[in-house]
Amino acid sequence: MVTLRALTLDDAPALTRIYSGASVRHTTGRPLPLDQAQDKIRSALARAAETPRAQWSWGILDTDEMIGHIALRRRSPVMGTISYILREDTWGNGYATDAAQRVVAFAFTTVGLDRVEAMHHPANPASGRVLAKAGFTRTGTTDQPAADGAVVPYETYAIQHRTS
Repeated sequence: MVTLRALTLDDAPALTRIYSGASVRHTTGRPLPLDQAQDKIRSALARAAETPRAQWSWGILDTDEMIGHIALRRRSPVMGTISYILREDTWGNGYATDAAQRVVAFAFTTVGLDRVEAMHHPANPASGRVLAKAGFTRTGTTDQPAADGAVVPYETYAIQHRTS
């Protein structure tokens, strides 16, 4: 349904659009200006050149249009985390679920991880549904600082690699 591809500097305007409006309500709470989008992409490109590699970032594309961003971070030799964000006008179409499933498959097959974890803001239950549809199981909560400085109990999820 969606295509994932490495970010390029040409994606900065699309990334600015993705990190705006309701999409950032439960992240930073602020839009991502063009210069910061360019910096974010430059950082992703630099991390792609690191050895050993600890982070992967992709644009989520519907047809040829970038509608989201998803990242995988290696937290230990056997465990990683994913995060994702979609442009708000694309919510509810299964794009995040499809992208998460693809990244989990990549994490287990290409990266060799045994476990992938994720979390979401408690006021964003749609993200929890995305994770459940992608095969994750809710594992509890973890306190995280919110954009306003308050501490919020984020919902936590995990998926374990099944070998059989």
